[in-house]
Amino acid sequence: MAVKQISVFVENEPGKLAEFAEVLSEHQIDMRALSMAETRDFGILRIIVDDPYKTACLLKESGYVFSITPVLAVAIPDEPGSLLQVLRLMKEGGINVEYTYAFITRRQDCAYMIFRVEDNDKAVDILTRHDVRLLSQEELNEL
Repeated sequence: MAVKQISVFVENEPGKLAEFAEVLSEHQIDMRALSMAETRDFGILRIIVDDPYKTACLLKESGYVFSITPVLAVAIPDEPGSLLQVLRLMKEGGINVEYTYAFITRRQDCAYMIFRVEDNDKAVDILTRHDVRLLSQEELNEL
C-alpha cells in the first residue's frame, strides 16, 4: 500500500522554490507533505500531493525534472514512543529506512510519517501484522 512521492530537482538559486510553489498554486495542487534536501547547485524537493497524476503532467509541461517513488504513509499515535515502536518493527523485520519525514493534517490524534524503505511489500506486511495503520493514496488525498 504505497503512496506516490514526487521528487523534483530545483536549482539552488533565490526564488526557485517560490516559482515552483507558484506553479502548484496556480493549478490548485495541494501539497500534503514537503521535504527539501539541498546541495551546492540544486535542491531535491520531495512532495506528497493531493493529485499525483495531475502534478506529474503539470511538472512535465513546465519543464521540471522529476521522478515518482513509491513510499509508505504511516499513521502513528501522537504520543511519546510511537515512532520508536514503528522503527523497532522495521528493524526486527530487516527493513532499512532510507529516509523519512513527517507531515501534519487537520486531525489532532495522529502524527503522519512518510517512509522510504528498501522493500515496500515487506514493510507493509510487517507493519500491518502489528496493526500499524498505513494510508492509501486515496486516504492521503482526503486528508
